[in-house]
Amino acid sequence: MNALQKKHGAAQETTGHEPRLYRVVADRIQQLIAEERILPGERLPSERDLATKLSVSRASLREALIALELGGAIEVRGGSGVYVSELQQDAALPEAGPGPFEVLSARRLIEAEIAAIAARVATDGAIDAILKAVQEMEASHANKASNEHADRNFHLAIARATGNSALVGSLSYLWDQRGHLWHRLKEHFQTEELRQETLKDHRHIFEAIASHDAAAAKKAMRAHLERVTRTFSRG
Repeated sequence: MNALQKKHGAAQETTGHEPRLYRVVADRIQQLIAEERILPGERLPSERDLATKLSVSRASLREALIALELGGAIEVRGGSGVYVSELQQDAALPEAGPGPFEVLSARRLIEAEIAAIAARVATDGAIDAILKAVQEMEASHANKASNEHADRNFHLAIARATGNSALVGSLSYLWDQRGHLWHRLKEHFQTEELRQETLKDHRHIFEAIASHDAAAAKKAMRAHLERVTRTFSRG
C-alpha cells in the first residue's frame, strides 16, 4: 500500500465513508506535481490537460484546485493559470462536506420540484414575498454581500411558498453547505454576465410562479441552476 492509499484509508477510518471526490482528485494533483517535479512558482498543465491526464471532469478538477489553493499548495491566477505555490504550506485540505458541484446537482433536482409545487399552491402573500426578494436582489446588485443575502431569500421564499417545512429545511441545509470552496469558486469564476443573467432568471422564475404555471417554473429554475453550473465548471 502506497502513502496515498494509506492516507485515503485513514480518512475512511476516521469519517466512516469514502472521501469526497474533490479530495481524492486533490491528492492526485499533488502526486502529479511530485512525480513530474513541478517546482514552486512553475505553472501546472492547463485545466483541460489536467482533466484529461487524471481522467476526471472539469468540475471535479476545479473543486480540487480550489481546495488545494485554500490549503496553500497552489495559486490560481485568473487569466494566467495554476501555479505551484512559492510559499509551500503543509495545510490540511479544507472542509469535509459536499463540494460546490455536488450541492448544485442536488439543488437542480430539489429546487426544480419546489418551484413547480410553489407555482401550484402559492398564495398571494407568498408570491409577494418572492417578488420582494427579486426586487431586493435587483436593488442590491452592486453590493455582492447584500445581493447574495437577497439571492438566498429568493430561493427560500419559493420553498416557503410550498407550505412544506421539510422542503424549507432541506433547502436551508443545501444553502448552508456553501462554504469556503463555494465562495472561492465564485471569487475566481463568477462573471458579471452570470450576475446579470441571474437577475433575468429570477424574474422568469417569479413570473412563472405568479402565473401558477408549474411546468414553466420547473423549467426556469432548472435552466437557472444549469447556467450557474456551466459557468463555474467552464469559467
